[in-house]
Amino acid sequence: MNAKSIGLFILLFAVGGIISLAGAHALGWTGKTVVIENTQSPVPTALANFPSSSAAVPTDFVVAAEASVEAVVHVKITAERAQNYYNPFNDLFFGRPSTPQKQEIQGSGSGVILSSDGFIVTNNHVINGAKEITVVTANNNEYEAVLIGTDPTTDIALLKIDAEDLKTIVVANSDAVRLGQWVLAVGNPFNLTSTVTAGIISAKGRDINIIDEQSAIESFIQTDAAVNPGNSGGALVNTGGELVGINTAISSRSGSFEGYSFAVPANLVMKVVGDLKEFGRVQRAFMGINYNELNASLSEELKLTINSGVYVANVLEGGAADEAGIKKGDVIINVDGKQVRTGADLTEAIGSHRPGEQLNVLVNRNGINQQYSMVLKNRLGTTEMLTKEEEIIRSYGAKLSELSINEKRKLGLRYGVKVDEVLGGRFQKAGIPKGFIIVKLNNVYVDDIAKFERLIQQFNPGDGALIQGFETNGKANYYAFEW
Repeated sequence: MNAKSIGLFILLFAVGGIISLAGAHALGWTGKTVVIENTQSPVPTALANFPSSSAAVPTDFVVAAEASVEAVVHVKITAERAQNYYNPFNDLFFGRPSTPQKQEIQGSGSGVILSSDGFIVTNNHVINGAKEITVVTANNNEYEAVLIGTDPTTDIALLKIDAEDLKTIVVANSDAVRLGQWVLAVGNPFNLTSTVTAGIISAKGRDINIIDEQSAIESFIQTDAAVNPGNSGGALVNTGGELVGINTAISSRSGSFEGYSFAVPANLVMKVVGDLKEFGRVQRAFMGINYNELNASLSEELKLTINSGVYVANVLEGGAADEAGIKKGDVIINVDGKQVRTGADLTEAIGSHRPGEQLNVLVNRNGINQQYSMVLKNRLGTTEMLTKEEEIIRSYGAKLSELSINEKRKLGLRYGVKVDEVLGGRFQKAGIPKGFIIVKLNNVYVDDIAKFERLIQQFNPGDGALIQGFETNGKANYYAFEW
């Protein structure tokens, strides 16, 4: 086990709060490495404007705490998880394996009120899989929450409660925070409501590899404010009580706070929230490149004149970077005025914008800095804003439906989705007919439409796709094509 995996235990608090070890195993947790926990750390935007020679640092956090604590809520969830119960009599006398049984579990986390009419931001892992979500405000009022949308790539989710005149939080410019600035973490650790802890900004742009999603954006604010289970989704505020991040993870061997926590920067959070409110999904923008983080050894190997930035290893033909004039071998050092030292810097800079937006990209080419104007594109290579349904339909060109119990019984299937209509695109080119039942995609069973959509999102242009299943007459068939 390497030093990184030893140092970072990421415990996903999709069910927040405290859950027994047996419950954790029921959720499929195995005691593996890293721990997603809310890291609440206040970052004083006010200090961002102080000259570096300023020796006076405010240590009275009363204003910040009072300005933010009423805007932080307790998020409670109810979820169902399948658990296998071993029955030795079934196994011994009937040869039947144990069958999974559904178990209702409770969990909790935190959230931040963004609008007086009840829009609340939290972590995706806090509410993931929840069948019921309850929000408890600082004055102990309870509300049933509706899930507006989620973005697993940033671990952000947006909730809505039916309320008026709620206390809201002011959002700061998270790009302005500086190392060493005081911040407060506000949340509900261990179900202890309205808890405030203090620390400083320890680092920015941290990528700790905890979000297991294609195209994940990890550029965390790192702080040493104490956070624990239940803090996830809570506020990281500066000394003015302004939001600079959403607490998301901790670095720990024990599952509790041991020194460092991580928050999603507020600028990225608000971009995601804006997309979820307007479109119901995030509008992700892409450059269309493959890259490597530059360091001294790679710079020496490639005979470059700089050793910091993002090295362009490949440029996708027709992508945003290609059309802007960026070439393989360039080193990206600045995007729209934001310095780029690492891949985390780059993904945050691009992820904070939508397709169709124009950015200035500064690259170092053969030792000379050159600037290019780049128009970002979506996953499909256009500048349009697409709903999830539009993107999926354009991606593979079909409408799908879940198999009914009778259809599964008739075909003797446990898995599969049906092609209701072929609209063009890849399915039409591959010859997949209406009524075809998809059982496997690239040898992975397709349980439902959501599973199929997750699988296709991992494809890049040119990847091979193999779809296996049954025709309407019950005959097994397969279709192989290039994505």
